[in-house]
Amino acid sequence: MSKPEIVPMTTPAEIRTFSHGRFELYRIAGREIGRAIYAPGWRWSEHVGLLAGTPLCEVDHVGLVVSGAAAVRMADGTELVLRAGDLFAIPPGHDSWVIGDEEYVSLHLLGASAYAQEQPR
Repeated sequence: MSKPEIVPMTTPAEIRTFSHGRFELYRIAGREIGRAIYAPGWRWSEHVGLLAGTPLCEVDHVGLVVSGAAAVRMADGTELVLRAGDLFAIPPGHDSWVIGDEEYVSLHLLGASAYAQEQPR
């Protein structure tokens, strides 16, 4: 039988920082959950792509937008806008960026462990 567990959002297990944002990783019940926090002007291809070593994000995401808005463009040109309160499932092969002048915050229930992880050069 597993024990109950609480992890305060003020104590991430790991913080991955990059220009215009950060990704906080939380470990709970043997799982990893992430919180993305991006400032206005953030764009994946400009601010995370160099760390990841790929031109597009190759992580499969499932999550919830907490605040702000962001656009997503898939490799095939399909575009979506994510807004506060939206649940999302975004497959690998995409770029994204903050829309407007409000900070964007989302919780990542799938794909958190691999996101914004620096690749060896």
